[in-house]
Amino acid sequence: MPQFELRALPAGNVDLHDARRKRRWTVPLEAFEIGIFPVTAALYSSVMGGEALEAQSPIADVSWLDAVTFCNATSLREGLEPAYSINDDAVTWCTGASGYRLPTEAEWEYACRAGTAGPHYGPLDAVAWTAGDQVEHPQDVGLKQANGFGLYDTLGNVWEWCWDLLDPARYGDYRVFRGGGFADEPWSVRASTRRGGAPGMSHPDVGLRLARGTFNDAQAAQGWSAAADSERGRITGALPSGWTPRQI
Repeated sequence: MPQFELRALPAGNVDLHDARRKRRWTVPLEAFEIGIFPVTAALYSSVMGGEALEAQSPIADVSWLDAVTFCNATSLREGLEPAYSINDDAVTWCTGASGYRLPTEAEWEYACRAGTAGPHYGPLDAVAWTAGDQVEHPQDVGLKQANGFGLYDTLGNVWEWCWDLLDPARYGDYRVFRGGGFADEPWSVRASTRRGGAPGMSHPDVGLRLARGTFNDAQAAQGWSAAADSERGRITGALPSGWTPRQI
C-alpha cells in the first residue's frame, strides 16, 4: 500500500493579511508535518477504492468534503485517530487527534513560503506549473524545483484545500484553497493568493495536501479559531459597494 511522505516543519511565525479588512497580522505556529507532495491520483484511489488510478499527478476535482473524508480514511487505514468528526455536511476538527488532516491556511502559507517573503519562493517557471506552460491537466508531482523546506508543487499544478473558512460574512461556508493551478495566469500564482469554494463543490484544478499535528486547545490551533470564524461572520460598519453579507 502506498505511503504518504510528510516533512516535519519547525515552529515559526508567518505573516498573513486580509485584503478586504486591510489587516495584517503574525501567526505563531507550533511544529507540524505536511506532505512533501500533493496527494496523487494513485494514492487517493489506493485509499478510497473505486477505479484504480496509477497517475502520479495530483488528484483533482475533489470537493472539500471529499478531502476531509479522505483524511479520515487515511488515518483509519494507518491506525490513527481521525482528525475530523463528520456528521453529514457538518465537520468538526478534533485538534488533539493524531490523524491526517488539511493544513490550516496559516500552516499552508508558512509551508509554501519556506522562509521567503516574496510572491514566489523561486523563479515561477522553475517552481510552478501555470498557464505559461500551456498544459491542459495536472502534471506529475515533483518535476519542478522544491522550496526551501523540500516541498514540491505548493505553487501551481493544483490549488490545495485548507481547513479554514474563506470569509463567512461574504461567502458563508466556503472553504479556502491556496497555491494556484496549471490553468492560472502566472501573475495570479502567488504565495498570498486566496480563493475558495463551497465545501461540496469540486473543481478540475483543486486537490489537497495532507498535514498532521496535535494541539491542546479544541477551539483554536495554528491560526484558526472557532471564535474568529464566528466573529468574522458578523458585519459591523459600512459595507463595500455591491456587497451582500451572509444572512445570520
